[in-house]
Parts: sequence; structure tokens; C-alpha cells
Amino acid sequence: MKLGDAFPEEIRRLVSAEKYVAELKPNEEIKLPFRVASKRLQYTRDNKPYLLMTLADKTGEIRAIDWHNAVYNNNRLRIGEVIEVCGKVVVYEDRLQIVIDADRDAIRMMDLEEVDSSRFLERTEYDTEKLFAELLRYKAKVKNRFLRNLLDTMLLDSHIKKAFMEAPAAAKVHHAYVGGLLEHTVFVTRLVLKVCEIYQDLDKDLLITAAILHDIGKIKSYEISPAGVDHTDDGQLVGHIVMGIQMLMEKIGDIQDFPRELVLKLEHMVVSHHGELEFGSPVIPKTKEALVLHMLDDLDSKIAQLRRIESSAQAESAWSDYDRFLGRKIYLGREEE
Repeated sequence: MKLGDAFPEEIRRLVSAEKYVAELKPNEEIKLPFRVASKRLQYTRDNKPYLLMTLADKTGEIRAIDWHNAVYNNNRLRIGEVIEVCGKVVVYEDRLQIVIDADRDAIRMMDLEEVDSSRFLERTEYDTEKLFAELLRYKAKVKNRFLRNLLDTMLLDSHIKKAFMEAPAAAKVHHAYVGGLLEHTVFVTRLVLKVCEIYQDLDKDLLITAAILHDIGKIKSYEISPAGVDHTDDGQLVGHIVMGIQMLMEKIGDIQDFPRELVLKLEHMVVSHHGELEFGSPVIPKTKEALVLHMLDDLDSKIAQLRRIESSAQAESAWSDYDRFLGRKIYLGREEE
């Protein structure tokens, strides 16, 4: 008899009470807190309801299915809330999923006061004070007095600085953690400086300024709670590109004689940095600088996504699960024998 067989079911569940999504294994009985990332009530062919959910913590997401109390739980659960789930981890269609227990109290609503934020909130691995100081050094490289003045008014604003150092760069896709926006911004600016060494006809001042400010609207797009990162109402209804332009134009309005042509070029770089209309940019890049910014922004976001996939992948698999954001599986390599 195995040692675990000697314990009653509740105690065996507590063995995995500190586990995260990325650590779950088939056939484990679990009692764990998760954030509700999505939910959808569906029906079988014989009209039996079941609830499909995506549950998450800071290490990833896992699908869950409730066959027994689907309507009841669908009516009371809200996306973004934290719940404690009792169930069993199984393999379905080559993916892990949780089958919720039949008990009516197998899903328990949790108050934010009892939520351990460390389960849901990841932080940048870098020192944000040092990252911000690095941005200020890049600001000092800008020779154009109007652009440097704009960077001063943005970065030295105490409210903007505080938000910039805390904000994530996304809710899910890339740099979706505390300090993620600052980390992403610094990396894009580093890349800009490297590219300007190669293509010396680029407007370096404009590129540095746009790299630092291209995502500034994200400080208003996301909110952080113990349950993780979520969109603000403004972020959902207006979006970070529009809010970023609003912030820039407000500061530019306070700078006397700011050249209209310079405003237009900077504005274009911010609104086009997603590169394509279907990815959220109102226009596509139409200057060398705008194209460079888009490509470097995309490069850093893609590398961050690949790093996230590598860190959360199952150790025994040479391939990741299909990633809907990247539209592909990622080859993780095989152990050499």
C-alpha cells in the first residue's frame, strides 16, 4: 500500500494545496484557488447542461468542466473572481483539464481578503527603479528640445511615474505582470538604439521618444488586484492607443511652439505601432521610423510570449500546446540521450 492511500481524501487533497497550474499532473485530486478567466454554459446532444471554464493562476491556464452543478455555478460565478475548486485532473484531447466534483460546494467563492495575491500576481524579474533610471538615461540622449521637454513632462510627472513602474503591458499576452510595461518599454528602447547604430539615416530622437511613450496609455488600461490583472472600463471602451494619444496631446499642448510636423510624426508612430488594422492600429506604419518601432515592439512582445511558453511547458514534452496568440505550437527541444 502506498503511503498516500492511508490518508482520507481531504488530506490527500491538501498535499497539493500549494500547487500551481503549471505543476498539475494527471490523476491528481485537487483543492486549489483559481481565477475564473472564462466560462460558458453548454448543452450535450441530449440537452444536459455542462459548464466549461478556463481557470488560471500566474503560471498559466487550465480548462475545467462541471457536469453536475452547471447552471447553478454559471449563475453565480463571475469572470475575474477567485474560487476554490475541488476536482480531479484528467487528460482530455491531449490536454490537462479539471473535472469538478459532484458536490454542490465543490466550487467555493473566495473573498479578496483571503486571496494570496502571490498566486495570481507575477512581477518583473528586474528592479523597476533601475529600469526607470535607464529610461531617464535614454531620455537624456534626445537632442531635440521639444521631444526632450515632452519626455520630461511625462516621465517626471509623479503620478505617471508611479503608474508606469507598476503597470502590466497586457492582461494575458505578453509582459502581463506588475512592472511588465516598464520592462517592455526599456527593451524596445534598447532595440531602437541598436537599430539606429546600423541605419544611421533614422531619426534617432523621434524613435527614442516614441519607444518610451508608445504604450503610455496602458497605465490607464489595466488594473491590478489580488486576483491578478484585468482591463479597466476605459481600457475596454477606448483602448490604450487612443488614451496614449490623449495623454501626449495634453502634455504637448503645454509646450510652447511645439512644431506641428513633429507632432504629426510622433502621433503617427504611436497610432501605427501595432502594425496592422486587424491588430488594433488605426493606420499602418507609413514612415521608416514608424515601421521600425512596430517591428521592434512586435519582436519584444513575441520573445516575451515564447519565454512564457517555455517556462510553463510540461518538462517531458518537446512541443508546447497550441498557442492561440502566436497561432502555432513552439518547439521546446528534446533531451539529448
